[in-house]
Amino acid sequence: MPEYGALFIHAMTGLHPGSGTALGVVDLPIQRERHTLWPVIPGSSLKGVLRDACRGTNGAQDDDQELCEVFGPLSNSADKHAGALSLTDARILAFPVRSLRGVFAWVTCPGVIERLNRDMGLGGMGGVKLPRNVNANEALCPANSPLLVGTGQVVLEEFEFKVNGDSGAIAEWIAKTVDDDTKESVKKRLLVLDNDDFTHFVRHATEVSARIGLDYKSKTAKSGALFYQEFIPPETIFYSLVIAENSRVKGGKNKGADIMGYVENKLPKVLQIGGDETIGKGICKVWIDRKGGAR
Repeated sequence: MPEYGALFIHAMTGLHPGSGTALGVVDLPIQRERHTLWPVIPGSSLKGVLRDACRGTNGAQDDDQELCEVFGPLSNSADKHAGALSLTDARILAFPVRSLRGVFAWVTCPGVIERLNRDMGLGGMGGVKLPRNVNANEALCPANSPLLVGTGQVVLEEFEFKVNGDSGAIAEWIAKTVDDDTKESVKKRLLVLDNDDFTHFVRHATEVSARIGLDYKSKTAKSGALFYQEFIPPETIFYSLVIAENSRVKGGKNKGADIMGYVENKLPKVLQIGGDETIGKGICKVWIDRKGGAR
């Protein structure tokens, strides 16, 4: 039987999982799902990052037998066997948005929670129950949240939302996916919005930065060196489903639990994901959970 787990990713700095295709005025946009336009980190990118991290833990070579058993052999030996570890694309779980009070909020929506529960259910892991429907221009908000303005309102960017329920259960669940220093903040700042309101923010509240190259001697802009790059903001939370099968190596004896254990033991607490590593982008805290939102 395969072993299932969830890889949770908490961005500490701006994150650029690039799409490689210019859209409109943004020369280097982020990767998005085609049908929702929600940000996504491709599973192929994640697997490469995990492989590199596990290799670096003990200084193993690319052709290390145990490493290849888990992640697959090198391209020149790809016909021998497949890797035993599979990862889905990392999907959005909570997105940070500027708030009039309390600095910023994490927002999610029923569509995200429903998909989370479905994905967790595939591996027999626990999800979270959505307490009630959310209408447009409404929000579920934790009691006594620092985000509250007046009596029962929150203001995100330039939009006002009426608080119409408590997001306590969902906030508690998502708080389990972050480090201890962030846990209490998530419990107080997690809002559940309508699907369309959530989609507006993840489409239009990302960071777009101007990048420019300078001539070394004159310190003026090089011709054609100005471009605009999109980043997923710090504090964004993603999750990916991790599936560990029995070893596919001929004569291999490692079971799914052994494969998952290998990754868990070698996975560092911090990974660099996406582009622009040398300017501090893509620094993320990560961890694998086999139960669903519980450490």
